[in-house]
Amino acid sequence: MLDKDTKRRIDTCRDILVGKVPDPKSQVEQITVALIYKFMDDMDLEAEEMGGERKFFTQDYERYRWAKLVAPGVSGQEMLNTYSEALTKMVENDHLPALFRSIFRNAYLPYRDPETLRSFLREIDSFTYDHSERLGDAFEYLLSVLGSQGDAGQFRTPRHIIDFMVEIIDPKKNEVILDPACGTAGFLISAYKHILKANSSYVVNGNGKHEEADAAEQALESPMRFPGDQLSPEDRSRLAGNIKGYDISPDMVRLSLVNLYLHGFADPKVEEYDTLTSEEKWTQTADVILANPPFMSPKGGIKPHTRFQVQSKRSEVLFVDYIAEHLNPNGRAAIVVPEGIIFQSQSAYIALRKMLVDGYLAAVISLPAGVFNPYSGVKTSILILDRAVAKASAHIAFFKIENDGFALGAQRKAVKGSQLAQVKSELGAWLQSARVGAGGMESDLGSAVEREVIAAGGDYNLSVERYGQTEMHVTAFPLVPLSEIASIQNGFAFKSSEFSDDEGVPIIRIRDIKTNKTKTGYLGEYDSTYLVSDGDLLVGMDGEFNSTIWSGGPALLNQRVCKLQSFNGVLKEYVALLLPRKLKEIENATYAVTVKHISAKQILGIEIPLPPLEVQRDIVDEIESYQRVIDGARAVIDSYCPRIPIDPEWPVVQLGDASQTIMTGPFGTSLRESDYTPEGFPVINPKNIINGRVSTDGIKRVATETLERLSDFKVSEGDVIIGRRGEMGRCAVIEPEMNGWLCGTGCFVIRPTSECDPRFLALQVSSAQGRLYLDNNAVGVTMKNLNQSVLAGMPFLFPSLHIQEAVVAAIQAEQTLVNGNRELLTRFQTKIAAAIDRVWGARDTEAA
Repeated sequence: MLDKDTKRRIDTCRDILVGKVPDPKSQVEQITVALIYKFMDDMDLEAEEMGGERKFFTQDYERYRWAKLVAPGVSGQEMLNTYSEALTKMVENDHLPALFRSIFRNAYLPYRDPETLRSFLREIDSFTYDHSERLGDAFEYLLSVLGSQGDAGQFRTPRHIIDFMVEIIDPKKNEVILDPACGTAGFLISAYKHILKANSSYVVNGNGKHEEADAAEQALESPMRFPGDQLSPEDRSRLAGNIKGYDISPDMVRLSLVNLYLHGFADPKVEEYDTLTSEEKWTQTADVILANPPFMSPKGGIKPHTRFQVQSKRSEVLFVDYIAEHLNPNGRAAIVVPEGIIFQSQSAYIALRKMLVDGYLAAVISLPAGVFNPYSGVKTSILILDRAVAKASAHIAFFKIENDGFALGAQRKAVKGSQLAQVKSELGAWLQSARVGAGGMESDLGSAVEREVIAAGGDYNLSVERYGQTEMHVTAFPLVPLSEIASIQNGFAFKSSEFSDDEGVPIIRIRDIKTNKTKTGYLGEYDSTYLVSDGDLLVGMDGEFNSTIWSGGPALLNQRVCKLQSFNGVLKEYVALLLPRKLKEIENATYAVTVKHISAKQILGIEIPLPPLEVQRDIVDEIESYQRVIDGARAVIDSYCPRIPIDPEWPVVQLGDASQTIMTGPFGTSLRESDYTPEGFPVINPKNIINGRVSTDGIKRVATETLERLSDFKVSEGDVIIGRRGEMGRCAVIEPEMNGWLCGTGCFVIRPTSECDPRFLALQVSSAQGRLYLDNNAVGVTMKNLNQSVLAGMPFLFPSLHIQEAVVAAIQAEQTLVNGNRELLTRFQTKIAAAIDRVWGARDTEAA
């Protein structure tokens, strides 16, 4: 358990540095290097006191001793000069073990202020090296300030979640344990602690007693509390060599080495290694793998080697593939994964889930969306892989955790009612029975589902909600009807004869709720009771039961639109977040021959969870922060259209001159509805061309005989497919995996010449200029329709191939940013939904 004095000293060090070193990661590095520097001198002093000799600060390095550095009478400038020089020289000190030299490699002092350094080193001097638990816990606390490396999709895993995962996997003293993206080595330390605990006959603590700790205390429990007295010297030697980690970042490797060293590892086995692109360690396997791999891929994706079973450029897909493929025959793994792994419909995600379900997956544990707060609200799950279970049992276990022992707001304060212990116990028991073929499970937090059921849909969806229990889980907050916390102001039946489209006082009608804009004015006299201002919470009571925080300026409340007001003990913004779900439930349950209606009485009867105002504000702030990201991402997406920089020297030809052929899909009845089949070869129709790519979502397929009959209409890699109906200019380049697919009836296929880059052609067709040409020349009143001659006659800029490739590269860089915004938008929409789900604290009552 971290003592308050040690925590205070670390906080003081950071406070001293923050003016000169604002980045938390750099602060951690400065404190780490200074502590190791100081501890080496402590160890030298300890050796002398025991009759031995110094081994670190000897010969030419004796002048850099810590004791001399901070001795009374040393000026700030002298201290600065000596310390700066020592940092650069220590890596050359042959008397230092390789671990310490690696810590000092590239170490430097990023500021030149003597007084800042003097204050900092004086505070470091208060730390004393020993092998007590306090030092390891202090470093764990220091690492917690890192929180996340959000630009790489890396988020520090909370200690109690790490311990939970380790206890489920239950690593043994003779097993090889690996974390292929180890960060600060939290999983490796927890695994070591677990093994020591299992092989100790007593527990060491300050008062000689062992008391059960709460979640917050367990999160800082040190391996040093468990002596491991039942381990033989051979066991310890084997264990030291069996705990291994890799990380791509040299900074993370350095921090993990220090963390392991301070937790009792004399020679930690952590290496700088790119798990996804290097094949050097591909043949090395493990009995246990524990990881929270990076969630985000760099621009352009990962460029992995070819030995992965699932072909992808997404880091989270490749890491899970890597972990599964590197388990020994009875190996086990626990992996934190983002929601994309669970349900995304892209082919790589589906292929990965199929691979897991067929041969590796034992359980899926859904975590609350706030587990990584305050650093990220990303929704995650834990995959439990167990090859013995996958081989013996026809079932997979699904659990959903809603309380992990900490509040889900930004502060993550400890709370009662954690479900971790129950899930750990029930899942542990089920895994044992599943290894001998058992399948069923009785639990109010989970269920066991047959692998055949998961495979039946073809998408291998691993959403807990799809297979979870149907009973309602009650929210942690009391349910209160709106009538107790607000009142309602109904609109007025203004005379339609006084309506005007050009003048008058704006009047809000049902249709205006969605847009927050009025189209109608009122010319007659009115009662100010019905005036609405920006920020009022309005509800539409006919048709779709919508609600909105009004932002359309002063206006009048027309009939069948109402305003919620006089809020008492509740934030209006909080009510606005929860209202849409309940309105939708009422709408779905309402029967009407023509138009559905909701009454004021029904609205006031809606019950919502009512946490304290402080919690309401946290929830509102969290969701508003997500919404700002969504609004920004949507603005980028909506405003972007590729524009090709035009050089007047470029030749202009017709598109047909840059093409080998332009062909249409099968005509008339050549491809009938009866030709489609659930299995077979995909047919690309206009609706499948989305954002410049061919999407397989909802794609239709045909049998082999139909494909052979229509073989003239097959597409090839490098073709450009374009929809000829509806939105003009929607096109995509055929990727290698689509070679041999069928062009649908509503599409054209353009096959460029060897002098024309298909990506450059697609960019011109989909550009603002290209769309304008096609739109102006397409025929049709209700739906635009493009003919072959119009497409062939489109003006086409035709510079040399290398210029085309340069233009493509520049625009693809732009599109990568835009696509990143699309992914951002989806992620943050999921975060909002998850945050609202947390408030309701319930699963859907209907089975998925």
